[in-house]
Amino acid sequence: MALLSIVLPSYNEEQNIAHTTQVLSELLQQEQIDYELIFVSDGSKDGTYQEILKAAEQNPRVRGAQFSRNFGKEASIFAGLQLASGDAVVVMDCDLQHPPQVIVQMWKLWNAGYEVVEGIKTSRGRESFLHKCFAGAFYRIMSALIKMDMNASSDYKLLDRKVVDVLLELPEKNTFFRALTFWAGFKTVSVEYEVQERIYGESKWSFFSLMRYAIANATSFSTLPLQLVTVLGLVSILFSLVLAVQTLVKYLTGTAVEGFTTVILLILIIGGFIMLSLGIIGHYIARIYEEVKGRPRYIISHMTDNVRGKEAQSR
Repeated sequence: MALLSIVLPSYNEEQNIAHTTQVLSELLQQEQIDYELIFVSDGSKDGTYQEILKAAEQNPRVRGAQFSRNFGKEASIFAGLQLASGDAVVVMDCDLQHPPQVIVQMWKLWNAGYEVVEGIKTSRGRESFLHKCFAGAFYRIMSALIKMDMNASSDYKLLDRKVVDVLLELPEKNTFFRALTFWAGFKTVSVEYEVQERIYGESKWSFFSLMRYAIANATSFSTLPLQLVTVLGLVSILFSLVLAVQTLVKYLTGTAVEGFTTVILLILIIGGFIMLSLGIIGHYIARIYEEVKGRPRYIISHMTDNVRGKEAQSR
């Protein structure tokens, strides 16, 4: 029988571990799907890993790992993929905002021959107006940057073992999981779902953390922002040419006046372009610096006893 692995990145989710384990176990047993649940505690500061240990003691299908510190959701996802043994792997949120019932649909589509099953949001659930506007803008920008439709995309998806192996072989440390599954290709289909409300706890994503996440992913997956520097340079040259023609015409017609205000505006505009360009270039240099150092994407400090083969603790 084929094995389904479910990867559950967890950060300060002690209230959700037991409930999530129960809900998923009951669903998969009812559907007669052989499964394993892999919780990855991303350096949680509460009792998340202790709850994972308890769940593993009660259910041998539960496996878990604890990072030595917070490495981020992307690292948690890839650690879970590394620990997964299944013929197919589902990645989903630990708080069950990704509805578990959709896993059954994904599993059936995988059995029908699809290698990537993308979860597509039809509703974002209860979010603030500002958060929805920002999320919408982020996905439109990312779609333009990576030349793929990222609208309503999420980390909720099923991957065939061959797709998982391809992703794990990628040498880069700065990854964007959602986009990489598009980039990898393979036979893909999508299923729709509505984001569910949390039963326990609160979202760990603030506006500023989402902003950092967006910038990091945009620069890790696309070089288009670098081309923006060239565009800004061309705009500056265009401004300069227009003002040069205007100044020359006024000089020849004898109406030239002191251009103190114009000079100040030019300095501010061009200075702003220069600082923005340096910031973009600096961000890419920082990314190169991180990759060149070759440090592991994450470090695992603890793993449950039932982790098969005790996979490498840093990756």
